[in-house]
Amino acid sequence: MKNNFQQKGFSLIVLLVIIIGVLIAVSGGFLVFRENKAPISQKTTPQEKENEAPSFQEQQSRSQQPQFQPSQSNKISVKSTDAKYKSVSTKPAADPNGAVGASWFKTGQDADIMLSGIDFNNTGGPLLFNHPAGIATDGKRLLLSDRNNNRVLIWNTLPTGNTPPDLVLGQPDFVKNNPGTGLHQLNWPSAVSAAKGKVIVADSYNNRVLIWLTFPTKNGQSADIVMDVPTLAKNIGSQHNLEWPWGVWTDGTKLIIAATSGGKALIWNKFPQQNNQEPNLVLTGKGKMGTPRYITSDGNRLLIWDHNAKVPTGRNLQEFGGAATFVWKSWPTSPDQPFDFYYPSQAVGAFTAEGKLVLTGSDGVGLSIYNAFPSDANIAADLTIRPIPGGPDDGNNIASAGEILYILRGNENKIIGYRKIPTESEQKPDFAIGSPDIDVNTLATNFFITNPVLATDGKSLFVSSDFHKLYVWKNLPDQNNAYPDFVYSLPDAPWDNVLFGNTLALAGRKTVYIWRNPPLNGELPNDILTDRVGSVQFQELHGVAMDNKYFYLADSQADKVYAFEGVPGKNSEPKFTLSIDQPRRLSSDGKYLVVATTLDNQTGHIKIFTIANLSNGAKPKTLNRDIAPTNLPEDALAAGGSFFIANTAGNTVYAWRNIEDALAGKTYDTILGESSAQDTRPEIGKNKVFWPASLAFDGSFLWVGEFKFSGRILRFSVQK
Repeated sequence: MKNNFQQKGFSLIVLLVIIIGVLIAVSGGFLVFRENKAPISQKTTPQEKENEAPSFQEQQSRSQQPQFQPSQSNKISVKSTDAKYKSVSTKPAADPNGAVGASWFKTGQDADIMLSGIDFNNTGGPLLFNHPAGIATDGKRLLLSDRNNNRVLIWNTLPTGNTPPDLVLGQPDFVKNNPGTGLHQLNWPSAVSAAKGKVIVADSYNNRVLIWLTFPTKNGQSADIVMDVPTLAKNIGSQHNLEWPWGVWTDGTKLIIAATSGGKALIWNKFPQQNNQEPNLVLTGKGKMGTPRYITSDGNRLLIWDHNAKVPTGRNLQEFGGAATFVWKSWPTSPDQPFDFYYPSQAVGAFTAEGKLVLTGSDGVGLSIYNAFPSDANIAADLTIRPIPGGPDDGNNIASAGEILYILRGNENKIIGYRKIPTESEQKPDFAIGSPDIDVNTLATNFFITNPVLATDGKSLFVSSDFHKLYVWKNLPDQNNAYPDFVYSLPDAPWDNVLFGNTLALAGRKTVYIWRNPPLNGELPNDILTDRVGSVQFQELHGVAMDNKYFYLADSQADKVYAFEGVPGKNSEPKFTLSIDQPRRLSSDGKYLVVATTLDNQTGHIKIFTIANLSNGAKPKTLNRDIAPTNLPEDALAAGGSFFIANTAGNTVYAWRNIEDALAGKTYDTILGESSAQDTRPEIGKNKVFWPASLAFDGSFLWVGEFKFSGRILRFSVQK
């Protein structure tokens, strides 16, 4: 994410989005799934035109692919939305020199507007979900954890069409979505389970599990008991580091909680009746669990999907530390009880009333239905249904009630369902919930953007996404939920961008897209650089920046930052090559080149070069982490003499009026997203940020894009 701070010279960058992916297949009787987020549908609001660029061949030899990437056309398409929105007419102005009374940001201030969402504290209604994550049924009712809306939706009768829910937990009504810590509130609920009148919710970012001992009957009803995961860890022994409950399961008698940060599953053989009641055993899979997430069980057999299992995974078991699903053929009775076998992939599902096991994964291949419980990983499913509408989706989950089968498509933002358990390999679902059709993705139709990376020149706004997208607002929007004017679908996934002068560039994987003028009317790029520039072979492009002297590219796999004199062509050679471990996002203000080394916990996360002193052997200054504690910062931005850090996992944005103060070791002037650096809880809200990872500043507005587990775009204005 980069921007023009002034007409001539200062540039910004923002975020690149990395996630790691795993290969997909269903072969040899194995359920082999790939962690792949679903593509945002190309459907938009009314369209005026669609352009296509000449095709080019995507590079296939990538040793590291971003997580959740869909297959994509090798052509660029552009769609006009005919959007109408209020645009900015007057702007405040900041004074980086900090004169008395000058405008600047204030710690904890509210954002002005939000894009990539309906509004602050507004879901859009009972049937507009936002990345739902868990689904459950007690045989009579259906429950959905609408994760990014901080609510659980309940249908008191089993729906077989797009009918609204009857009840909501975590919120007072179907519109609001602010988080909270009360027993009537939620913060990022990732799973739900229900049986025998009881309801259990994994309240993940409150680090607890809420339990209703009798079935709720009113909106916002408080839970009866709470399982605080850090307290449980303390009670059962200091050797257990437990945090971040992600998965829950119950049959009304037994209870399981998956503690994702800690690599353990807590099991109660008798349902707890009081706060923080100790579990009967703590299961680790003989130490092979990494970050367990979702649980599938019938009370006798148990499957636990682990996102980072400590076993060989993926195609031909050539990876280690990827997704796997551990299987116990009988209920575990001791902490050391090993799993009986594992699938080297994600597998989540449900048992039907007839005792069949239905599984799905992240690759979108389909459903695997076993008439009898498999005895090992080589047992083939009795029926495989492929594909599930919508393609790859790591947000799958399943619930079964009688003859009805519900399939949650989290990144397609809907539930699809069969009125009867399917019996044919190409059988299509009968209905959708949360969408007017099984093929419509309401994230796309409402322009909820995943992993937004921002650039602005103070007049227009450009947002790229590693979901193969570029969104263009011809004018700076001045209202919530303003739709973009144009949406580009791209063959390769851009992870960073820069706007300097009239040049817009996107970079990611092994491709750089370059426009010589801002594409305000759907213009196609002037240049597409693939695979290499001159003798520089692209491996994994993770950053791009530009100033009035150089054009920079960061290749995290090559451990290099390349500086070209001006915009490179296919035969250009870099003026300088800077060696730096895993460089990611870049920014330049013409005086300083800033490199975010997000994963460098040893020497520091932010490296700063003086551009006048660049050479092949140049060494950067590492920003002192004592002046701004950082946790996986995805972006650091030099712009117009000011400096900003997106402290991604710390859920704050640090701001200095003058970058020289940061270089001199002075602490930040302002924090956005929280009132202090000590509060690191991720939350949505008007004065909150949730995994901030992309920044753009034009001297008046700071735009912040959220990453991975949230996707809002927030605008903060300088203030007197």
